[in-house]
Amino acid sequence: MNRANGRSLDFVKMHGAGNDYVFVDGRCLDLDWSALSVAMSRRHTGIGSDGLILALDSDCADLKMHMLNADGSVGRMCGNGIRCLVAFAMDAGMVPADRSPVEVETASGVLPVTPAWRDGRVVSARVDMGEPRFGAVEVPFDVPGLATLEDYPLSVDGTALEVTCVSMGNPHAVAVLGEPVADFDLARLGPLIERSPIFPDGVNFEVVNVVDRGRLMVRVWERGSGQTMACGTGACAAAVVTRSKGLTDDAVTVSLPGGDLGIEWPGRGPVVMDGPVETVFAGAWPL
Repeated sequence: MNRANGRSLDFVKMHGAGNDYVFVDGRCLDLDWSALSVAMSRRHTGIGSDGLILALDSDCADLKMHMLNADGSVGRMCGNGIRCLVAFAMDAGMVPADRSPVEVETASGVLPVTPAWRDGRVVSARVDMGEPRFGAVEVPFDVPGLATLEDYPLSVDGTALEVTCVSMGNPHAVAVLGEPVADFDLARLGPLIERSPIFPDGVNFEVVNVVDRGRLMVRVWERGSGQTMACGTGACAAAVVTRSKGLTDDAVTVSLPGGDLGIEWPGRGPVVMDGPVETVFAGAWPL
């Protein structure tokens, strides 16, 4: 892969359960990545994606991930993106094909990713997502007198919700609903919750239906990208919150608009996510 020749930038578009990103080998390149993420992510005039992910060298791991959302802001972690990144890096020769697990440096720490192969290509991966964190500083949130937010009453534009907050390397507010998540006005309420003053860094927002003890239905509003087909950290957050409430078992299938993710959490320790990896197409972006 030529990466960049002064006139164009090589890229690969990939997705995990419909959560799609543009992947670029960013080593030794000095470009305005924020502006490129905005331009590339546009659905009608760009490549179309939920953001841009760079593969970089790491001083402490096999690989470093630098993620930008569709609005150009920097993301600390992406569960679907990290799986695809490992496949991208192996295809590009950045990581040996026999390396397993692959250690990936992220803005939220180093995470191990174990790829699964079929017919000579990575088709899925299993990720140790680290431990969920609930504290006010860790999420973060700003509600005087409260160290954690569990079933916190949040009123947004006339809609009353109860949200539980957790960090999976990035902040999440999870609302377990009685009404179908398909009927929830996520397009209207999602951006208002993302920018609520109680979340100083913004927040990702998930609405959840508990189908049974082994399955959740989830829709996501992602900070910086809007509605997405899936969110790996969001699926983990939903599984952690429902498991904490005693509503689900240790292992659940999280069904999102773009597909299913498998999440395991026994109530303590790290969350483990398993999900697909798909390559859509490759091309060159004009500079």
